[in-house]
Amino acid sequence: MSERATATFGGGCFWCIEAAFEELEGVEKVTSGYAGGHAEDPTYEEVCSGETGHAEVVQLEYDPAVVSYDELLEVFFTIHDPTQLNRQGPDVGTQYRSIVLYHDDEQREQAEAYVDALDEEYDDDVVTEVEALETFHRAEEHHQNYFEKNPDDAYCTMHAQPKVEKVRERFEAKLA
Repeated sequence: MSERATATFGGGCFWCIEAAFEELEGVEKVTSGYAGGHAEDPTYEEVCSGETGHAEVVQLEYDPAVVSYDELLEVFFTIHDPTQLNRQGPDVGTQYRSIVLYHDDEQREQAEAYVDALDEEYDDDVVTEVEALETFHRAEEHHQNYFEKNPDDAYCTMHAQPKVEKVRERFEAKLA
């Protein structure tokens, strides 16, 4: 059995990012939460206020023998716009910023190299932050697997479903 690795990403609403990553083979667990800020034990309402400094993020447990960190970065940068500062689609505020929270130096190097390469591809600057993960705060239970539990929710059909479909189309060979 391969060892598990952990990756943490934020790029807009965690419901959308979570739903997209759950499609991938080798991603064994996706947990929605908050990270990158200063508040201890934040709630959804506090994070939405923009006062905590935290971003909505997802933390993945994955099998690197099945899906690599570089492949996860590729999916992450496919399902959100890394040139939008503090927003994704209708969601506006620092809690929706594009952020990669690395767990070790290897992830930091890979994420920084990926962002540098992307910066060459876009006309606008890539604003994705690359920071060390200090603390991950698990979101409230009703936010976990939100898309799976609420597929007919209007927000999900307008914003999460297109990300899921994009993953299914572009990464067909990597689907669970």
